[in-house]
Amino acid sequence: MSYLVLARKWRPQLFEDLVGQEHVSQTLKNAISADRVHHAFLFTGARGVGKTSAARIFAKALNCRQGPTVEPCGVCPSCVEITASQGVDVFEIDGASNTGVDDIRELRENIRYLPSNSRYKIFIIDEVHMLSINAFNALLKTLEEPPEHAKFIFATTEPHKIPITILSRCQRFDFRKIGLPQVQARLRFIVDQEKVQISDAGLVMIARSGGGSMRDALSTLDQVIAFCGEQVADDDLHGLLGLISRRILLDTIEAILERDGRQVLSSVQKVDEHGHSFRQFCQQLVELVRALVILKVVEQPGELLDFGEAELQELRPLSASAQLDDLQRLLTTLIRTEAELAVSNYPRLTLEMVLVKLTSLPSGIEVATLIKKLEALERRLVSGGGSVPPSPVAAAAAPVPSPNDPPPLPPGTEVKKSETPAAPAGEKSWAGLVDFVRQNRRPRIASLLEQSSLLSLEFPRLKIGLSARYYGLVDAEMRQSIEELAAEYYRTEVRVEVKQVNDRTQAPPSLHDERAQQETDRQKKLRENAAEHPIVRSALEVFGGQIEDIRPIDKGFV
Repeated sequence: MSYLVLARKWRPQLFEDLVGQEHVSQTLKNAISADRVHHAFLFTGARGVGKTSAARIFAKALNCRQGPTVEPCGVCPSCVEITASQGVDVFEIDGASNTGVDDIRELRENIRYLPSNSRYKIFIIDEVHMLSINAFNALLKTLEEPPEHAKFIFATTEPHKIPITILSRCQRFDFRKIGLPQVQARLRFIVDQEKVQISDAGLVMIARSGGGSMRDALSTLDQVIAFCGEQVADDDLHGLLGLISRRILLDTIEAILERDGRQVLSSVQKVDEHGHSFRQFCQQLVELVRALVILKVVEQPGELLDFGEAELQELRPLSASAQLDDLQRLLTTLIRTEAELAVSNYPRLTLEMVLVKLTSLPSGIEVATLIKKLEALERRLVSGGGSVPPSPVAAAAAPVPSPNDPPPLPPGTEVKKSETPAAPAGEKSWAGLVDFVRQNRRPRIASLLEQSSLLSLEFPRLKIGLSARYYGLVDAEMRQSIEELAAEYYRTEVRVEVKQVNDRTQAPPSLHDERAQQETDRQKKLRENAAEHPIVRSALEVFGGQIEDIRPIDKGFV
């Protein structure tokens, strides 16, 4: 007899065998017990979590000679045929290879006839999202008015690709990824039945490789048994699965937290000697540090971590001895490094330098002490008498004078607001017109004028230039609106003329260009002021850093 893979040999045969999907099992059993079985079901979820197995168990429960029952007997002809995928009245259809409308038409012809020797005709369509739109449309009528003897069970990993008209006619069940402890427990049961010797730590490694998929974990177990036989050692698992020794990972994290640069270099050398990927090493470090952070925040992580209890007991002391700020900083750095390793020509060197730098960084407590020292330094400067330079934030907030600004008034001079009527047209500016248009809630026109160059203004003629990008936006209605707004602002008749400007250097700068240039000059001045401030200089000396960004507080923080 040919060998039967573990995923098929140990396929769930009863609702109780569906690991990690108790919410689905209980709902289906309640529907059967209450005789409230819907005609169409949609099972969604990742691969290998039990969708097709649940469909077969449900089909057996409905067609069992002892049923409908929540516990199919497994020995009657109907149960035996369904278990062997040979049910006369249970049709398993692969949606990926039967995508056309003709396939669905054939199904519709078949569904009209009564079942041969069962209670229901049951159609299980796997990967149903692969059907074409025409096939879905052909199926829709049958789902709207199905015969009493027909039931549909659709399975998919991508429910978002199914038309809403189909979704609305199905009862949907979302299958979850299976937690690591549940996968480990199921694997333990199977290896005990198969008389295979393997440690709990080894089962955890196999369960984690499945990524929440029982089928993937069982496929890995099959591979492990084929390689190792009935005695599976943890070291063999590391080599077969391409995993890095957990001891190396823990030694690396401990060395970083203890500021031991020599040990982290030794860990990198071991990774290289074993031929492991430096990027994978960094990824596993990220997972380990994430676990330390969660253990720091949550005493009982539960399903937040895919770690066995023995692994958690090993990590708890390390988490308790570390500062949360240090772990968060370490996690951020490792995530960034993992991305850099993907494109680095010198991955070992890149990783070594990052890890050595992490061992030399001051702890979060030391950084807090430095900040307190800086605050004390600022207080001494303030209390030292005489004029005190503004703080870096205040320096950044100080406005940069413009060459066009009027000279400053003498001290004590008071400026009173004018109560005279608005000035005549000759004293009103182009920028004033743009602001006037914006205040009149015409943002589209204001934005257009802001991008325009003022070529000439000789009443009643107003001539503006626009690049080709904006020139086509000015139609007759837009021109008339500009003329009306300009006439209201200048209080005289205005006739607008628009010219396309292909070379912006041949026309005066627009308001948008002027403001962009002023902002560049202002940012340069802000950086110079901040760099010369004594507190900033002291901070740079203490931290050994450099100025990365200057943010003016009059514009708010982004």
